[in-house]
Amino acid sequence: MEYKNLNMRQKQELREHEYLSPYASFSDCSLGRDEFEEPCDIRPVYQRDRDRILHCKAFRRLKHKTQVFLAPEGDHYRTRLTHTLEVSQNARTIAKALRLNEDLAEAIALGHDLGHTPFGHAGERALNRICPGGFEHHLQSIRVVELLENHGKGLNLTKEVRDGIINHQTEGKPSTLEGKIVRLSDKIAYINHDIDDAIRGHIITEEEIPSEYTDVLGHSLSDRINTIIHDIVTNSEDKNDIIMSSEIETAMLNLRKYMFSSVYTNKKAKGQEEKAEQLLVLMFSYYEKHLELLPEEYIDMVNQKNEPLHRAVCDYIAGMTDRFVVAKFNEIMLPTAWGVY
Repeated sequence: MEYKNLNMRQKQELREHEYLSPYASFSDCSLGRDEFEEPCDIRPVYQRDRDRILHCKAFRRLKHKTQVFLAPEGDHYRTRLTHTLEVSQNARTIAKALRLNEDLAEAIALGHDLGHTPFGHAGERALNRICPGGFEHHLQSIRVVELLENHGKGLNLTKEVRDGIINHQTEGKPSTLEGKIVRLSDKIAYINHDIDDAIRGHIITEEEIPSEYTDVLGHSLSDRINTIIHDIVTNSEDKNDIIMSSEIETAMLNLRKYMFSSVYTNKKAKGQEEKAEQLLVLMFSYYEKHLELLPEEYIDMVNQKNEPLHRAVCDYIAGMTDRFVVAKFNEIMLPTAWGVY
């Protein structure tokens, strides 16, 4: 077919083969969706996936979910949404520099934390402890896009996007280079922005960060991100892998260990987490005894789709924002005044 007779999507797919690296994930070579859909005449598949994630309810709820610091006072601390956007920007920068599929990298990045609970990792720990079968946010992210969104129909994303989402953890092994980029971009984002937030919250100072790490990576947020991204691009160019130099990788991983010992377990930063975990435990127990109080879509999961009750309760609570779960707790657990006037 002549170029002039192609639709916009087909022209974009053709341009991908002309411009992108041979190691890129080409849109017209996708393994496809679980349920067949007619292709869009404008957007290639990964761009379409990106749009679906961006417009879904779970994505919007990320703006009111904890990243690291629970209920901080101030507008400049990260939320799960701003973390996601920073991961996306890191991933797009690397993918574009390496001539990989930027749409795929962005879609994976925007979807990677959709399954996170209220109250960040404290909420994840609570649900993992009380929910039979456990709870892990990367598995919940897949459950969100495959089952929970779109009134139980899921988003019907491509296999490549779902593969990147489920493998974004440290131990994950993404099947695409774009997925590998997001896996690293997640660490780049949270290590550096958590330092920034910890400094803002007077948990640590820039000068307290061990110099053996900052002398290698840089002495500011922007310097460290710039160093790591440049290192990845330089070492991965024209290779069928996403890699870092041993010096930069070692410094970054050691900086991550420093954050775990100095910030992520710091009593000042994490002092409210025990209360948050207890709140979720109480809510979980209450809803297990009161199925009728769940939204209709979760009741249908139990009665019509044969999902275990504990799974539906877990899905409902995991999807809540910090403020919504507190409001529900107050509504359900706290007595209200009454009287005759």
